[in-house]
Amino acid sequence: MNKSKIDLAIVGGGIVGLAIAYAATLKGRKVHVFDSQSKAIGASVRNFGMVWPIGQRRENLSKALRSRNIWLDLAEKAHFFIKDNGSLHLAYHEDELQVLEEFTQKNIDLEGVKILTPTETSNYSKAYCEENLLGALWSPHELTVSPRQALQRITEFLQIFHEVEFHFNTHITGVSMPQIFSAQKAWEVDELIICNGANFESLYPELFDKSGIIKCKLQMLSTVPQPSGWDMGAHLCGGLTLRHYDSFSDCKSLPNLDKRLDELEPKFKHYGIHVLVSQNHLGQIIIGDSHEYGSKISPFDKEEINQIILDYFHKLCRIPNFQIMERWHGIYAKLQNKTEWIHSPEKGVTIINALGGAGMTLSFGLAEEFFANR
Repeated sequence: MNKSKIDLAIVGGGIVGLAIAYAATLKGRKVHVFDSQSKAIGASVRNFGMVWPIGQRRENLSKALRSRNIWLDLAEKAHFFIKDNGSLHLAYHEDELQVLEEFTQKNIDLEGVKILTPTETSNYSKAYCEENLLGALWSPHELTVSPRQALQRITEFLQIFHEVEFHFNTHITGVSMPQIFSAQKAWEVDELIICNGANFESLYPELFDKSGIIKCKLQMLSTVPQPSGWDMGAHLCGGLTLRHYDSFSDCKSLPNLDKRLDELEPKFKHYGIHVLVSQNHLGQIIIGDSHEYGSKISPFDKEEINQIILDYFHKLCRIPNFQIMERWHGIYAKLQNKTEWIHSPEKGVTIINALGGAGMTLSFGLAEEFFANR
């Protein structure tokens, strides 16, 4: 079996792996990235493309905002689509507006975040339903990228300008430091970082079995490209989102909203549904999503979930063309009440996983922090 010696090996070519690789090269490291597929095909490309600081816990906000800045810088360097379009949380019920007003008071130092009147809301989007709108929360911090395009361009940028070597179609099957193995080859490595997302069982399976990490399956849809360059403006979401993200969890007005939504449709909570809306570089409207948790995930999607998402979407949005073009699901790793899991199972090895759906928002800030004092 052939052997090669390398400095830093990263297992996983999704957004976490790419963020770690980028931060490492800025510290002068020579990086090799290994991925079992021909390109990233997991949760990193099966999402809204939202960089979403507004939804993060207070202790993660600075990390999210730092990620935001890195995304903007990288987009200029690697030439991929990015839109600094912010977000609107729309309120159509008094309990939704109460949560938004309470959140704003609790986060008065969060720059630019404010409550809008229905009339003011029209300055930020033309995609929302105007009927019965009571107001909206505007945040200027959210970004849009197109995940399939962005990850490909970042990969190419790291290859060309930072001399990162990518080993696609290379499944790392074992670790015995200082060696890692595929079926055909072994490499000697000085350091190994494993960030292989939902495929976490493939290395150190006993450790992951004890970690409490579970999987989450989400279902999403996208429309055909909207006509004539139609632009929806800011990201949109509604009352369901207020009980999904941790940033709203300490609002005392939230239980009233939660109760009403449970009475309105118990399946919202049963399937973990909340509805976010974004638009990619092709003009497609991205709609989702749901959250089904467990150690075993069904490969079969539920059309019932898609229909509930679409029914809520139609009450939230008005767009020129509602025709659905694609449906898919993604799977990510999650650890209850934590935003990441960082563990060293042996000398020279670090596992970074379980960003719980916040990979696009937190990865670059997390990677920067990881290498800050090294």
